Amino acid sequence: MNVKTASMGLALALLAMASVPAQAQEAAPAATQAPAPFVPADFAVPQRAEGPGFTLVPLGPDLVKLDFDAYMSSIPHLQQTFSRSTDWPREGLNDADAMRDMEGEQARFAARKSFAYGVLTPDGSRERGSVYVSPSPVPGYDAVVRLWVTKAEYDAGFDAELYDWVQAWVKKEWPFAKVAYPGRAIDWASWDAMVAEKPR
Repeated sequence: MNVKTASMGLALALLAMASVPAQAQEAAPAATQAPAPFVPADFAVPQRAEGPGFTLVPLGPDLVKLDFDAYMSSIPHLQQTFSRSTDWPREGLNDADAMRDMEGEQARFAARKSFAYGVLTPDGSRERGSVYVSPSPVPGYDAVVRLWVTKAEYDAGFDAELYDWVQAWVKKEWPFAKVAYPGRAIDWASWDAMVAEKPR
C-alpha cells in the first residue's frame, strides 16, 4: 500500500467517525414536551375559605373521621348524585380505607395535581360536604369542579347554596378561564360524551 492510498483511507475513516454523533442525534426521537402544570407555579392555592355557615379546608388525615361519617351517612344519595357508582361510597368501607383516601387527597394537594376540600361547619365539628378542583379530561376546559353534600344537607337546600358560592369562589380566587361543572352546568350525558370523544 502506498502512502497516498493509506492517507486517503485514514481521512475517510476519520470523516466517518466524526459523522456518527450527528447521525445518532438525527435518529434520536424528539423529546416529548412536559405537560403544563394544572395551576401556575406562582399561584397561591387557597388553604382556607369562609362561606355563609361553612368553612372550606383541605381534606387530609386530620379530617378522616368527619369525612367518613359524612359520606357514610348518605350512601344511596351520593351514589346517585355524585359518584354514579356503587363503588363509592358503599357499605363495608372501614377506617383504613378512609385513611388511604385522605392520604391520597393530601398527597395530590401537596403535589398541586388536584385539590379536595372538606366543607365544615364553622366550629369544625361536622362535615357538610366536599368540593373537588381537578384537571379537565376534556380539551377547552381549564378545570373540573365537583361537589357533594350529605343527604340531610341536600334536603335542607344546602346543595344549591354551596354550588352558587363555589362558582363565585372559583371565578374570583382561581386562575381558570373556563371551568366545567359536570352534572350541573353540563348534564352527565353530554359530559360523558365529551370525555369519550377526547383525543387519545
